[in-house]
Amino acid sequence: MRRLLLTLAVPHLCVIPARLGSTRLPSKPLRLLNGDPLIALVAKRVLDFGIADVVVVATDDERILDALAPTGVEGIMTRQDHGNGTERVAEVAGLPRFADVDLVINVQGDEPFISREAITGAVERVQSGDALGTAAMPLARSDVFDPNIVKVMVDDAGYAMRFSRNVPASLAWRCQPLVFHHVGVYAYRRSALQQWARLPRTPGETGEHLEQLRPMSFGYRFGVAVVQSTPFTGIDTEEELQQAQSSSRRLDERVS
Repeated sequence: MRRLLLTLAVPHLCVIPARLGSTRLPSKPLRLLNGDPLIALVAKRVLDFGIADVVVVATDDERILDALAPTGVEGIMTRQDHGNGTERVAEVAGLPRFADVDLVINVQGDEPFISREAITGAVERVQSGDALGTAAMPLARSDVFDPNIVKVMVDDAGYAMRFSRNVPASLAWRCQPLVFHHVGVYAYRRSALQQWARLPRTPGETGEHLEQLRPMSFGYRFGVAVVQSTPFTGIDTEEELQQAQSSSRRLDERVS
């Protein structure tokens, strides 16, 4: 299925990377949220937004392709040796069929509540001239010391200064208005994406399991769109999955 957004001047490709090898939540893309696999919920949500010309899921397991069947979103098999989602996205974006794509969007496969605002915010950062864009939202006080929540410090110009799972003892991180909760979406110029994927892995990236630390180590900058809160961001643990289940049920009861 092909969705067109007439306000976009160049082709946009959205790739949702998904792999089964998560250690904190095994088989995460296939875990059920109110009866549906997480990856199917993410794919359908992004497709329904109609932001990208093409939406595909990049995976290394045919079971994820099977889970996508009811959504109408195409799945593409990729290599199994990728170290992170961006490398998987870069493989798909490099296929000949996507040679005319200028801007690539990466929505992480554990974001079933991703907002339209977060995706368009990251895209707008790239459209305004940044090579790399992402999104963030206000950081809840209860999440400050949660290592499952990725934090981003943003400067006055809207660029990421640092990403971390932990809040260092640095005075800079105590400036609460500048510290946000990172949202799992990236936008890239095609050339910047391919350059990122060719860079060598860095100690910071592997130590914190944060792929965005790699390009930052080589001088790349992320434009950050600050958006309003969403019900949940990425689901990384069993506890977060159960919280999302309860929240979704309460929302469905109010709507019905």
